[in-house]
Amino acid sequence: MIKTEKILHLKTSRGRKVRVVREHYVRERVPCFSALCLDSCDNGDKVLPKDLTHYVVPDVGVVVDYLEILELREVQGIIFTQTACQAVQHSKGRRCVHAAAVWYYNHLAGMMDVVMITEDQDAIAQYGNLYSGVYVISVQDYLQNFWSELQPAHELYSSICQSLQEKESEGTEREFTDHLPAEVLESGIKSGRYIQGMLNVNKHRALTEAWVQTMGLSDKNTELSSEVLVYGNKNRNRAVHGDIVVVELFPKTEWRGKVSVLTEGQGDDKNGEDSQSKPVATGCIVGILQRNWRDYVVTFPSRESSQSQSRNSQRILTVPWDYRIPKIRISTQQADALQDHRVVVRIDSWESTSLYPNGHSVRVLGCAGELETEIQTILLENCIHVAAFSDAQLREMPVNSPEKPWRVDPAQVAERRDLRESHMVFSIDPAGCEDVDDTLSVRRLAGGKVLELGVHIADVTHFVSEGSLTDLEARARATTCYLADRRYDMLPAVLSADLCSLLGGVDRYAMSVLWELDAHTLAVNKMWYGRTIIRSSYQLHYELAQALLNGVQTEVPELSHLSSHEKDDKLVQLIQALEMLTHVARHLRVQRDRGGALELEGVEVRAQLDNDKNITALVPRQPLEIHETVAECMIYANHWVALKIQETFPHQALLRHHPPPRQEFFSQLVDSAKSKGFTINTRTNKALADSLDQAVDPQDPLLNKLLRMMATQAMSQALYFSTGAISQDQYYHYGLALDRYTHFTSPIRRYADTVVHRLLSAAIDMEKGQSAANVLLTNKEVEELAHHINQKNRAAQQAQRLSTDLFQCLYFKDRDPHTDQCCIADAVIYAIRDNGVLAFVPQYGVKGPVYLKNREGQVVSAGQDGRCEWQSGSVRRYPDHITTMSATGTTTLTLFKHITVGISVQSSRSHADSLSLELLNNKPHQSSEHYQTQTQGRNQLVQEVVRLAEEASQQAQEKATRRSKLSKQEREFCQSKSPSLYLLLEEIRELALMDLECENTT
Repeated sequence: MIKTEKILHLKTSRGRKVRVVREHYVRERVPCFSALCLDSCDNGDKVLPKDLTHYVVPDVGVVVDYLEILELREVQGIIFTQTACQAVQHSKGRRCVHAAAVWYYNHLAGMMDVVMITEDQDAIAQYGNLYSGVYVISVQDYLQNFWSELQPAHELYSSICQSLQEKESEGTEREFTDHLPAEVLESGIKSGRYIQGMLNVNKHRALTEAWVQTMGLSDKNTELSSEVLVYGNKNRNRAVHGDIVVVELFPKTEWRGKVSVLTEGQGDDKNGEDSQSKPVATGCIVGILQRNWRDYVVTFPSRESSQSQSRNSQRILTVPWDYRIPKIRISTQQADALQDHRVVVRIDSWESTSLYPNGHSVRVLGCAGELETEIQTILLENCIHVAAFSDAQLREMPVNSPEKPWRVDPAQVAERRDLRESHMVFSIDPAGCEDVDDTLSVRRLAGGKVLELGVHIADVTHFVSEGSLTDLEARARATTCYLADRRYDMLPAVLSADLCSLLGGVDRYAMSVLWELDAHTLAVNKMWYGRTIIRSSYQLHYELAQALLNGVQTEVPELSHLSSHEKDDKLVQLIQALEMLTHVARHLRVQRDRGGALELEGVEVRAQLDNDKNITALVPRQPLEIHETVAECMIYANHWVALKIQETFPHQALLRHHPPPRQEFFSQLVDSAKSKGFTINTRTNKALADSLDQAVDPQDPLLNKLLRMMATQAMSQALYFSTGAISQDQYYHYGLALDRYTHFTSPIRRYADTVVHRLLSAAIDMEKGQSAANVLLTNKEVEELAHHINQKNRAAQQAQRLSTDLFQCLYFKDRDPHTDQCCIADAVIYAIRDNGVLAFVPQYGVKGPVYLKNREGQVVSAGQDGRCEWQSGSVRRYPDHITTMSATGTTTLTLFKHITVGISVQSSRSHADSLSLELLNNKPHQSSEHYQTQTQGRNQLVQEVVRLAEEASQQAQEKATRRSKLSKQEREFCQSKSPSLYLLLEEIRELALMDLECENTT
């Protein structure tokens, strides 16, 4: 590296001169990444092909204005310079880009022509004839000379040029106030006059309500909440959802309250003008520090809805799929062909003289409403890019084919601990799972006095070297994205579904954690971390494992070829292992419960699809104890690995924490529980867990489920972080009640786990006296990586939820909500609003608003039989109930009341379809006896386990006291005649699971 210095003389806002010295480091040798290289560059796998006619080097202006043309896969051989990538548009930028083009031409000894493209005519005249073999031309000439047959590129070019021309020809009449200069914003933020934050537009009131998540409030603003309301389009002042903005607060007399009605349609708040909460800090946006513009999916209007558009100019006002994004004006010559199509657009500008931003189309996704179009829309709206793995990445993969099967390397056998013969390893996953990350083992040692618990995780880092092309791609994706009907893998299939998947009956590399536990107390006596070789004996799915635990006669595929006697012996051994594993997991859960672990509820529904991807049913996830058994073992492994890497690398370990939620987020939970006579204590996670355990209505088991759902909604999000970035008191995981936690158990589908595997390997190496400094990331690098992974995880979770919503709508589409029995369901009210209620449909896991007042001012009125109809009347809201008054009488709906709703699809041409709930009857659709047949919840089972554990502990102490009075011989041979804790736990488990089984058959 060559060190250089750049000296800048700057002037502060107060006029004081400051001398700034910036260090620059230049690499002496820069790899060219070309397959033609003759200079022995350290290129690794070549990425620039040699079978092209030229390489192209775009300058800064071209990268800024024509990036989507360069993104076309047909346009190859592009070299992006750092100058262009940073989009630093200054006088020396084009000279630097031209110098890079000349370097490539000379470096490859003239074997490949290099074309620099620019829209700067002066640069074309200046550099065009300097070097033979290095051409400097415009984008239009480049497309005509080199890519004349590529029609999409020419269409994009015309669209972008028209958009840029219209940007220059905008009128001068101002629709918005100008943004303040950067220096004014900076000084205002420092003085406390302005507030900086991120703009979050309210999805349900996009035209009226937006909130700025404030950052770094000064002392004088400590009375403000963490959010500032920005009301109306004018006050938003051309800011788009996600922008980093600067807000000026209004006087307190102009502060507004948050609208608390259920809105029908976006921005329709006419019913809510008189229904606002307590006034909160309100202001207007005076500047934008950072734009969050990205590619957006819009829908081109149909001919009828676009009649008001000017067809001569072909300037079309398109509607973004995301409600929170304003309409975007597009210039195109294909408006008719694109009617009712979803199109990807990019915003170019938003001048103060225009009501809407200007943009240009990038590519067409397809007709609105088609499944593939909607799936691609979901992915793009969440910035999830799932291109196929490149040939260069696939060349890094090991080969496993019938002609050349993959085998364990003898060198690895020598280095690893071989568990293939000594341990019965098995996996428990969803049926049909291909990416098996984790396996388990459990056995008795030392004559039964010791239990050895093992968690064995796929050793992805053996196949994916840090810094490789596959590693960089996995890092960019950060996670496997699971949708309702498909998944997009983080790693190539040869790893995710084959060599890294811990399939049954094949040898695999693993990273293992083994604990030796006292068989009586389950205290940890000894533990071991390291690389292993395993061979999974059984690949079980959850339902099969649960059936074995329940004593149900079922076929285990791996035993089908054995004789009856051998099969019985193996089956007994497997069942004993499952029972031991369940016993250990119950103990682990009890320990976490004592520390305040929360049992939360979520809405998880699986769409059943046929071979043609038609949805046949919506199936809520049925909780099984084996789910909790596997989860507890994984949590245990994650906790111990977190302890290990944080102890070894206190300033650069990747951990995961769950910050405590803000107390005000519990208001709905507390108020709702109070309406039923329960008190929810939210001071600590332990207090919250105990309160939820006690908030049980024997007549309605769904009440506790709903309260736990509200608690889940109040939670903050768990996040990855670097241990050097925050203080140790912030490491705590609130939900799991653990002081250290990370993700180690799913490296096939989570890049965070891959990083943790590398940290654990480095920690093991350091124990052996080896150095690990060269393979570790710095604290800053880990923190940046954690931020990236957190963003990608949120995007994947949102995409998964949206895909489930999509298939739910497909299921109910074209069904009559009044006659089709699939659309008529029981629902439970869990929140009261000014013009309706929020309800939960447990049969389908659907939540949504139920309106009691419509746009015409009519209200829902129930007759003697409970049937509802619309009549003229009024609505009145109370804390725990809502009433409608009409000529036929008064209808009252209370919190947690069961009602009958009809489910229909509210179609939208421009946005995603959504489900609509209509009140059909103010009585339950099914009798409450259906819900009373549900078993005691898992929280009740845990309470019973805790009680028995405490009793057993007390009995053990009494025994110890009595035994101390006995002789040595009596103490040695004395046996208890009372049932053991293990047998009592087994009885409870069997009773609980029998009830669950009964419920599933009704």
